[in-house]
Amino acid sequence: MIYTKTGDGGTTSLVGGSRVSKDDVRVEAYGTVDELNSHIGLLAEMFRSQQGGYFDELKDIQHNLFTLQTLLATEDAELYARLPQLPMEEVELLERQIDTISDILPKLHNFVIAGGNMAGAQCHVCRTVCRRAERRVVTLARETHVDEVILRYLNRLSDYLFVLGRRAVVMDGNKEDLYIS
Repeated sequence: MIYTKTGDGGTTSLVGGSRVSKDDVRVEAYGTVDELNSHIGLLAEMFRSQQGGYFDELKDIQHNLFTLQTLLATEDAELYARLPQLPMEEVELLERQIDTISDILPKLHNFVIAGGNMAGAQCHVCRTVCRRAERRVVTLARETHVDEVILRYLNRLSDYLFVLGRRAVVMDGNKEDLYIS
């Protein structure tokens, strides 16, 4: 059964069973990461038929975000320690992917206006949701311990999504829309 009715009063369960308000800072943090994960799913489908391996990279990112969501949804330290963790190698992998994409893009001297094609625009939607998720996790980190790899991953992921958006536009043969003041 998909509905349990246990959340009808405005509370939800965390990993481990404790209940909190649906607007709890922890729920805001992992909920925004969940929203990001959904947007990345749409983006991945836009890259499914493209060359370059970006579809597979995005699917791997979705799996990492599920790990991150689970960690953020766990307040019990003992249980948290037993869960699969997001290794720092995933942050380093994002850095390598950013470098690889950046090396084939034209140098940037202006701000990029979101758009250029559907995938490029969706990358920017993902990037801005990622930044919001990062802000929500920073807020959570003021109240409780949050592993630094989570914040680093979200920070690098937004950079990855930025360069991927540029790559999507260039791959399609389109010109980037640049803000020139």
